[in-house]
Amino acid sequence: MADTKINGALFQSMVTEGALAITEQKEQINELNVFPVPDGDTGTNMSMTMTAAMNELAKLSEPTLAKAADTTASALLRGARGNSGVILFRGMAKKLRETEAANGRDLALALREGVDTAYKAVMKPAEGTILTVSRVAAQKTVEQCQADDSLSAEQVLAAIVEHGRAALAETVHQNPVLEKAGVVDAGGFG
Repeated sequence: MADTKINGALFQSMVTEGALAITEQKEQINELNVFPVPDGDTGTNMSMTMTAAMNELAKLSEPTLAKAADTTASALLRGARGNSGVILFRGMAKKLRETEAANGRDLALALREGVDTAYKAVMKPAEGTILTVSRVAAQKTVEQCQADDSLSAEQVLAAIVEHGRAALAETVHQNPVLEKAGVVDAGGFG
């Protein structure tokens, strides 16, 4: 059965699985890292940042969605090794704390809130980055939810991933540094 809503325990599990997935692929992410500086550490930094959130969430027993989202945002900020993804999560947490369990529409709106927060916080947002991937995924997913407000959280999460992958593929053409190297954005990939 599809999960129609995301509660605190499911959110906790999602962050944990995300942290493990990034850790598993950190070397591949590092290899993509050419923008803004080709220092090959984006995967390592994302892994360390997400692991900080995973470790803090592991200390919680049966958290509410608000508690899980706030704990994640706080841990990401304290463990941050980058900024855009952390800011994105802070904006999402702000929106998710408004509900006990997030349905598909809530999740899409939380992502959009995260994107808006991140764009406001970054002085010179560059196209072809994690911000672009997140913005496009959020926009297209919110449009889907407006067309069909019965989408479950699981369906919306799948749509976010699908739209994010499509947006990621375009990053190679949106940023001259990425285009020259022939790679997609490392942060967007992560």
